[in-house]
Amino acid sequence: MSTMSICVYCGSRKGGNPDYAAEATALGEALAQEGWRLVYGAGDVGLMGLIARATQAAGGETFGVIPTHLLQLEVGKTDLTSFVVTETMHERKKVMLMNADAVVVMPGGAGSLDEFFEVLTWRQLGLHAKPIILLDVAGYWEPLKALMQHVVDTGFADPSLLEFVQSGGSADDVMTLLRRALS
Repeated sequence: MSTMSICVYCGSRKGGNPDYAAEATALGEALAQEGWRLVYGAGDVGLMGLIARATQAAGGETFGVIPTHLLQLEVGKTDLTSFVVTETMHERKKVMLMNADAVVVMPGGAGSLDEFFEVLTWRQLGLHAKPIILLDVAGYWEPLKALMQHVVDTGFADPSLLEFVQSGGSADDVMTLLRRALS
């Protein structure tokens, strides 16, 4: 059986709540302990850097993908197990998803939202069937979940859209959801 790979979208900043950083570290450690590879945006800043360093420190594999124009801004982390440089953001997102068995979305900004909505749209269109899980640290994603419910309630999406996304409040919760989804 091949190693599972988990794509994690997360902020290039740490955010204002220290729980975000703690859960990024906990998730990185848990992925490594499970023997699963981290697939992420290859940055060494913010939550991205924290999860990668935690995965590495726990002996896990890391697969990072970064576009050329972000190498300096996101401080491309070149000491990963695999380090891929793409030309565009779209290429980055495609390579990350194609090299993963599931997606976890941690707190983040516009980039994380972009990644989430693209992977959700691809799932809705039947382009993949991979689990999508929100790591809802301290209720960070509650407004997003309410927006998705609003989209369904107002007739712009089928209720099945809501079934494509699961949510857990901690790294432990997310690992439980991943184990269940990937078994």
